Amino acid sequence: MQIAVTFRHMEVSNPIRDYAEEKVSRVKKYIDEPIDAQVVLSVAKKIRHKAEVTLTAKGITIKGSEETSDMYAAIDAVVDKIERQMKRYREKIKDHKPQQGRDRKVSKTVYGAESIDEGHPEPEIVRTDTFDVKPMAVEEAVMQMNLLDKEFLVFTDASSEEVNVVYKRKDGNYGLIVPHAR
Repeated sequence: MQIAVTFRHMEVSNPIRDYAEEKVSRVKKYIDEPIDAQVVLSVAKKIRHKAEVTLTAKGITIKGSEETSDMYAAIDAVVDKIERQMKRYREKIKDHKPQQGRDRKVSKTVYGAESIDEGHPEPEIVRTDTFDVKPMAVEEAVMQMNLLDKEFLVFTDASSEEVNVVYKRKDGNYGLIVPHAR
């Protein structure tokens, strides 16, 4: 776990840095992937102590911020908030376990652009991948897409058993492609 502690409008304090690193390192028990943590500690008007934490791990970003009259209390409060968010996130993942036995296989083929542009009768295949398409709800598909940091995700709708595609739009919203039989 990589933890970077930044001090703003206050003197660098090794005891506070050590305390923040120790507290933030507690959250790694909730997620297996490597975690990067940014901790920003700041003081405003000598009475408002603010602690901000940003965790990034494999496509997931969790942010928290707390402000109190004591820096140690602010660190405790923000780490508690982050832990609650991580627990809630982990429970969400557990609740969205795919149903077994209904997986589909999909192949993805990448063609060379030059072979298509030059009008060759057979396009040149660069790479072919085969992967399972798991049955899941649309909400889980969006969550998985964000977790994997992808622009789109092909999945099988758990209720209709149809292959669907969820994608991230340029305006920040999400789109869903659902095939309809003629």
